[in-house]
Amino acid sequence: MSDMNGRVALITGASSGIGRATAAAFAEKGASVVVAARRQDELDSLVAEIEAGGGQATAIRTDVAVAEDVKRMVARAIEAFGRLDYAVNNAGIEGRWAGITELDEDEWDRVLDINLKGTFLCMKYEATAMLAGGHGKAIVNIGSVNSFLGFPTGSAYVTSKHGLIGLTASVSAELASQGIRVNLVCPGFIDTPMHHRARATIGDEIYDKGVLPQVHLRRTGRPEEIAQVVVFLCSDEASYVTGTTLTPDGGFTLTI
Repeated sequence: MSDMNGRVALITGASSGIGRATAAAFAEKGASVVVAARRQDELDSLVAEIEAGGGQATAIRTDVAVAEDVKRMVARAIEAFGRLDYAVNNAGIEGRWAGITELDEDEWDRVLDINLKGTFLCMKYEATAMLAGGHGKAIVNIGSVNSFLGFPTGSAYVTSKHGLIGLTASVSAELASQGIRVNLVCPGFIDTPMHHRARATIGDEIYDKGVLPQVHLRRTGRPEEIAQVVVFLCSDEASYVTGTTLTPDGGFTLTI
């Protein structure tokens, strides 16, 4: 891929996992990076790592479910680097696994607020800044294989991830003529803290004997592998790609 020198990337949920790896990947390509999440210490350590490698980065603590936080986040990107070229909306939570008769309304709202409304808010203010800047831009939302598949006790999480398909398709159609491409990446089982929590819930034996054999590559993915897909979708090499969903899942959904 061509370098991204002079470009600016904003990544939410950047304190760990896919978000952290994506921020590092943009920095390696030469982009200045704005990292956002709710855990300031992890953000600060990421900025230090990027700067130690010769890159430019700034961090801002953000709750994507709060509109004022999101507005400040995007404003920080403009204030720090003068423009916004790429946005990766990765922030999300799995919530509490619970059957539909036990799931609390507050827990449903919490998951939908962060995973779905949060992505809406991010796109709203990211697109506003991008349109004001007048450059070719790209937004990538992060879904999941659960954007297509359901599982017992996961109704809130699954609903939030399904919703990203419609949100991405609609906003892509809206912004394409204005020079902003919008795509969705739906990873499979990736070695992240969220994945570790899910594995602990279902049990190692069930995961190793029941889940992993359904992945064609017979392994869990690495955050860096998803980061490369995201960076590609933002790059000039993907200039004719918008409104699509890429599913880096090692072949898992082909077996379902």
